[in-house]
Amino acid sequence: MPPVILPVKGISPQIPESCFVAPNATIVGDVIMGADCSIWFNAVVRGDVNSIRIGDKVNIQDGACIHCTYQKTQTVIGNNVSIGHNALVHGCTVADNVLIGMGAIVMDNVIIGANSIIAAGAVVLEGTEVPPGSIFAGVPAKKVKDISQELLKGEVERIANNYLMYSSWFK
Repeated sequence: MPPVILPVKGISPQIPESCFVAPNATIVGDVIMGADCSIWFNAVVRGDVNSIRIGDKVNIQDGACIHCTYQKTQTVIGNNVSIGHNALVHGCTVADNVLIGMGAIVMDNVIIGANSIIAAGAVVLEGTEVPPGSIFAGVPAKKVKDISQELLKGEVERIANNYLMYSSWFK
């Protein structure tokens, strides 16, 4: 069973050969992915109404949804980003070295600075700016503390590297 990869209005997703796309993942439309990405089971990357740009070594875990808003917001995801299971990332900008936790919701016009964590279950409201090096949690999400170097290396980098390894098991 191959993944669903479809053009929309003549624009097809661009997926490098170094990426892993799970058999039941869906990627449609104006999506450009960098090297060494992984799109996991039941994840959806929907570039049908606006563009989605994904950097290198990004993992979009099981059940996550990446989308945007028609004629209003694009989604831009930097390098070395992990998007947790069942997260919703919509019409926002995510800088490099970010972890978005399981079940988190990131709304339109949010800007997440580099080296940050969005906690599991957090709801980052429209237009929120997450300063670089921050941990945001809660509903609505607020800054709870600055990220430590240990947490940056122990979680953000570790998870991104692990997903690169996991994807190799399926190639």
